[in-house]
Amino acid sequence: MSNNKVRPAAGLSRRELLQRGSLGTAGVLSLGALVTLLDACSGSGSSAASGPLPAALGDGGMAELVKKAKSEGRLNVLGVPPDWANYGQQISTYTSKYGIPISSEGADDSSAEEVQAIKSLKGQAREPDTFDVSPTYALLAQRQNLLDPYKVATWDTIPDNMKDPAGHWAGPYWGAISFGTNTNVVKEPPKDWDDLKNPAYKGMIAIDGDPRSAGDAFGAVFAAALAHGGSLDNIEPGIEFFAELKKLGNFIPAGVSPANIAKGATPIAVEWDYLNLGYKKEFKGNPGFEVTIPATGVFGNFYCDGPTKNAPHPYNSRLWLEHLFSDEGQLTYLGGFSHPARYQDLVKRNKIPAALAAQLPPASAYESVQFPTVAQTDAANKVLAEQWGPKVRG
Repeated sequence: MSNNKVRPAAGLSRRELLQRGSLGTAGVLSLGALVTLLDACSGSGSSAASGPLPAALGDGGMAELVKKAKSEGRLNVLGVPPDWANYGQQISTYTSKYGIPISSEGADDSSAEEVQAIKSLKGQAREPDTFDVSPTYALLAQRQNLLDPYKVATWDTIPDNMKDPAGHWAGPYWGAISFGTNTNVVKEPPKDWDDLKNPAYKGMIAIDGDPRSAGDAFGAVFAAALAHGGSLDNIEPGIEFFAELKKLGNFIPAGVSPANIAKGATPIAVEWDYLNLGYKKEFKGNPGFEVTIPATGVFGNFYCDGPTKNAPHPYNSRLWLEHLFSDEGQLTYLGGFSHPARYQDLVKRNKIPAALAAQLPPASAYESVQFPTVAQTDAANKVLAEQWGPKVRG
């Protein structure tokens, strides 16, 4: 499992929020500026389907939805790389099950780029039917009137804090920040945040990009804040912590990737657990790799999916969501080391195979996990935009 969704790539990557052109000297586009940018790109239009689109399964149920989706002939997905949270398996299962091909665009796009693409690709063959973005940008797309409401059949079992009450978007999976350690290089892996100050870790610790633009790097700073007197309303202690790590020489501005971890360039990777757990599987013991959820400062977050308002294949966009939030789709996420949104419901109904559950760290490691609201994320982003450059990036 590689990290295409957030790894820098040619052009603009998913973990770089429009770091060219309009970002200015700070390299960060504010939410307000992004709204202005998207407004400038906006246009009018209506869905490719005639008549009102369903906001939930109708009287015909899944059979009718599948029939209409098949008549459309394909699905265009945006921002779902095959090696992120097991999306490759989601795509192949959908196509095999329904006989509907999928066109996947923007695997390396940031959430901001995905929102822009919904508008800029309008009317083109590649116009997206659905997407996968952070909560901040899901809400932004909703504010921009880019999304249609749709509540899947399993809607009531999705946690309230992972869905828009009106049904414009919902989070099908989540992850928590973890430490991934190359044990060929690091003989004593860190167990908690203050362990990262160990002089033996000089030049070893990396996060996955700039936290002002990359979701998991943002999560790393937020997690460090929670472990050092901060809160979901105060990310500043996390910035101070990484400033201290940099001063000690332990934190380095190198990108996290399987290659960098394996060769020892970034032997301690601080990022989402499903990415580190995926690397562990990929390495197959060469190098040795240990994944740990820190004892304190456990931070989690999710990505959101929903149907676009002008989807060229609107019934496929809805069928795709039904698949992702079905028992099968949720277990597929678990197979990619991410936490399905409906995990508790699956547990209650004894739907999770023991071997699959055993892939993750023990449930006790996640008991104190904290998730920010969109408002808290926006506020934290503002503080990062002001302080990360002068205090850490330098």
